[in-house]
Amino acid sequence: MLNAGRTYFTTAPWLMLFPGLFIMITVLAFNYFGDGLRDVLDQKMKNIELEGRF
Repeated sequence: MLNAGRTYFTTAPWLMLFPGLFIMITVLAFNYFGDGLRDVLDQKMKNIELEGRF
């Protein structure tokens, strides 16, 4: 999709802009989702954080 819009970049930049933004948003969403799952499920990290606070 991005490669197809590359030929029209000078006349219609939105053909690359919107698909690129949606790809970026999707990757960031998966990244934050994975970080949240790790925070919830990783018991070792919870124990290390609790020991460091005292």
